[in-house]
Amino acid sequence: MNILSPPKARLTVEVVHDLVCPWCFLGVRRLMATLRRRPDLVCDIVWRPFLLNPDMPRAGMARYDYVIRKFGGEERARRLYASITEIGRGEGIAFRFERIRRAPSSVDAHRLVRWAGRAGRAAAAIEALFYAFFTDGKDIGDIAVLIGVAEGIGLSPAAARTFLLSDIETESVHADNLRAHRLGINGVPCFVVAGTYAVAGAQEPEVIERLLDVAAVEAAELGVLG
Repeated sequence: MNILSPPKARLTVEVVHDLVCPWCFLGVRRLMATLRRRPDLVCDIVWRPFLLNPDMPRAGMARYDYVIRKFGGEERARRLYASITEIGRGEGIAFRFERIRRAPSSVDAHRLVRWAGRAGRAAAAIEALFYAFFTDGKDIGDIAVLIGVAEGIGLSPAAARTFLLSDIETESVHADNLRAHRLGINGVPCFVVAGTYAVAGAQEPEVIERLLDVAAVEAAELGVLG
């Protein structure tokens, strides 16, 4: 360590998200951009699963049926998706909602993230899953698609298949979802910093940065340094 460099504040950032949530894609993109601008902070990111559609069958459902049930009609969904697509362009994200043919359960995708996290690849898995679903229109509830995502981020497809065909981490995903609701989190993304400060929604980087600053001051006062 460079003795001339002051110690950095160390913060835990919990990212409560769902992999079928476009706002989460935007929010995570903005969070990571903010953290890159703040080398004075050491942030340990903890990815927390949230299930926007907890009653979704594990096999998923036709996108048309989902849109009707969720939004009441295609026109309302089209307006919302157009707005998100425009915001996404500003963040370098090419949303292609028209390519999505199936609304998946996100349970297995969340399980894959937890498994990838054992190899330090959780963030890479999340980014790849977001792109697979929102840009390529792939069914991220399909085991074959998830195995392909694992392979694409440098993990063993055979090991991923063995894991995904088991029930490992399924209960943990549901437990984290329940925990989020008990904490009063009813929408995502939600960022919880240092277990105390929270902000919901795909906030602008400036809002995230202010939250980090408040938490960093407290961490420094408590001597929580990296």
